[in-house]
Amino acid sequence: MSSTAIPASATWNLPNRGKVGMACLIIAESAIFTIFVVAYLFYVGKSLSGPTPRQVLEVPIFYTICLLSSSITVHFATKLFASGNQSGFRALWFGTILLGGLFLFGTAREWHKLIYEHGLTISTNLFGTTYYSLVGLHGLHVCVGLLMLTAVFLFSLGGYVGRQHSERLEVLSMYWHFVDAIWVVVFTVVYIVGR
Repeated sequence: MSSTAIPASATWNLPNRGKVGMACLIIAESAIFTIFVVAYLFYVGKSLSGPTPRQVLEVPIFYTICLLSSSITVHFATKLFASGNQSGFRALWFGTILLGGLFLFGTAREWHKLIYEHGLTISTNLFGTTYYSLVGLHGLHVCVGLLMLTAVFLFSLGGYVGRQHSERLEVLSMYWHFVDAIWVVVFTVVYIVGR
């Protein structure tokens, strides 16, 4: 039996720990969102009292475009950062924060209207319970993402974010892409299928 020597150039590089950790977090969070989506779909149309989704929900197209566009800005921001273009990075990173903030503003506006004009709260009926749970869970993830994005932006203004942090910014952008991808599912379930 002959032993085969492994050439020195054929070393195995471990994947980035941050990316692996974020991938694991995304998988776990996807499972949680799946439970909320299934619950929403299971209970849609089963409320004994109103209001119903068709009566009160308006499709948030503008705010959805804002959120989905923020995936583009964060992607190019990380590319500019990796190439050393700090000013371009800051501009696009701030654009991502702005677009995410607009989306949250749209959600807050929608909730204000649902609560004060239509009387829909989390305890009104099954629709209210499942709607606020699912959309609220997503909103929480957007808030967490915005806090992290804002912290990076502020640190970059102070000169504390250097090229050595490039992979960490990519990890954060993975989270933001996940938040956007989840919104596509939530949007489809709540505003298209569930209406």
